[in-house]
Amino acid sequence: MSVLSRLLGKPGQGALIVEPLRRRHLAALMPIEQASYPKPWSLNVFHSELEMMRRGERTYLAALHGKQLAGYAGMLYAGDDAHVTNIAVATSFQRQGVATRLFAELAWAAIERGSTGLTLEVRVSNTGAQALYERFGLESAGIRKNYYENVEDAIVMWRRDIGEADYRDRLRRLCPEAAR
Repeated sequence: MSVLSRLLGKPGQGALIVEPLRRRHLAALMPIEQASYPKPWSLNVFHSELEMMRRGERTYLAALHGKQLAGYAGMLYAGDDAHVTNIAVATSFQRQGVATRLFAELAWAAIERGSTGLTLEVRVSNTGAQALYERFGLESAGIRKNYYENVEDAIVMWRRDIGEADYRDRLRRLCPEAAR
């Protein structure tokens, strides 16, 4: 699929454009962040993350529906692994494939960077997110006790060998709009 096709989306679906997160997105991002997390990151944290992105240490993406920010996602790099730090979708865009698209785009970015593993933590209570990550082939690798706010456990999820042809095929099937 061409870059132009990915930007335009499928006919009749309304275009969802995914682009690098920029400072201009942060005003619209903060309400999504605050609605999504009990202890949201501050604006200063996002400024720091964007600086690390500029240095090639992070990937952050914005999903735009028209001019409206539908969601965002981030990832850091540690050795050969890519670690998803956050995926958040505005309430009005949930259950419309935005998180799927963002996760697929992160996975492709990790592959393009040469990462071999993809990992993240997810709240034990967030079964919807767990199902999304399982569709993308991530498996539970353990529990981090009281990881969230010293109250809720996190499931650590991993996927190894993300650069292999079978995983790239999985990404293409799950989200053709992001396919490379």
